Amino acid sequence: MDRKFISRILGVLACMLTVLGAEGNDWTQFRGPGGLGKAEQASDLPTTWDSKNNIVWKCDLPGPGTSSPIIVGNKVFVTCYSGYGESIDAPGNMDDLKRHLICIGRDSGKILWEKKFKTEQPESKYSGANNTRHGYASSTPVTDGERLYVFFGISGVYAFDLEGTELWKTMVGTGIHNWGCATSLLLHEGRLIVNAHVESQALIALDTESGKEVWKVDGIIKCWGSPMLVDAGSRKEVVLTIPGSERNKPSNIKAFDPATGKELWHCEGPSDSYLCSSVVSHDGIVYVIGARKASALAVRAGGEGDVTGSHILWSVKYGSNVTSPVYVDGHLYLFHEKGTAVCLDAKTGEALFEEKLEPAAGLVYASPLVADGKLYVSSQDNGTYVIDAKPEFKLLAVNTFEDDPSRVNASIAVSKNQLIMRTDKAIYCLGK
Repeated sequence: MDRKFISRILGVLACMLTVLGAEGNDWTQFRGPGGLGKAEQASDLPTTWDSKNNIVWKCDLPGPGTSSPIIVGNKVFVTCYSGYGESIDAPGNMDDLKRHLICIGRDSGKILWEKKFKTEQPESKYSGANNTRHGYASSTPVTDGERLYVFFGISGVYAFDLEGTELWKTMVGTGIHNWGCATSLLLHEGRLIVNAHVESQALIALDTESGKEVWKVDGIIKCWGSPMLVDAGSRKEVVLTIPGSERNKPSNIKAFDPATGKELWHCEGPSDSYLCSSVVSHDGIVYVIGARKASALAVRAGGEGDVTGSHILWSVKYGSNVTSPVYVDGHLYLFHEKGTAVCLDAKTGEALFEEKLEPAAGLVYASPLVADGKLYVSSQDNGTYVIDAKPEFKLLAVNTFEDDPSRVNASIAVSKNQLIMRTDKAIYCLGK
């Protein structure tokens, strides 16, 4: 056999192995691969930790934030803010508000580079029980492995290379809301999809190379969930839930063509004017979680037009106020804002357990992670709960950092059989 041919084959195989290895260790968007909150290949993850045990490294941050860390190669990326809104009692001067983009060495835990951004003004005021619960760095970055994209509300969408060189910046609107800006970005085939419901009441797709607008869908109002990509078999769909105009009005679940923004189908969703959760999907079924009224439903993707009467599979009175659900092994797990864990049969919606987390969790804003047969969900102030990922409720551990009582809103990431977790003060790498 030709040596050159053999050499080429070996080269291709080596490249494939490299890519597969990178994919296995990368966590490139909000809630990881597919936005599903799952690390299916992870193993030997820690069940317990504290300020002295099972910490591989800790990296102090220059300010708080709600965005989750993402990982690509040997880099961890996260955003935070400083200068204003770090304390309810003394928020400071809004003109001093800065956003930060930080790159941390995956194995060392050392800051490799940092970017600071002056904020467009006026921003939403840091007061009351509104954006004080999450602040000014809530959108999780996303990466395609070559570029890094971040979203800072009225201050715009930025693209960087992985060494921190700014490539472009695009403004997506000037609107503000007392709840602030919190939705995360979605990448698909050269499109960066932005839920700019606060800034311009629109869903916008930007070209990843230039930052120029490719398409725009208007009428996206009070839609706090991040857009999610759903595999409908014959096509991909971008799905999100738009709340009703009033509390008793049904929401509208909509699917769009990621290439053009054309609406593909819609159906009635939970009746509520306030929805934060992002959808998740499995085998072409979209699972939608309600908010104040605690409702959930399953709808089959791939339809055309109004599919309310044809594609909804079940609807039940269970839900979560802020967190997004997670699907695993035929079950859907939900965690309500007030610290209740629920397991539903994903085929029927039947509740298999509903348990109050003890000791009391308080507020829960972080979405759950399932990995290594365990569910990880962090409360804001009372620790991370580790639960057996089975339809019989079993609490395995509650973990806190005695030396870091700061708030936790971010969802946990996974890399190299270790957990990457952020609090308002620091990023932690947790492992055995």
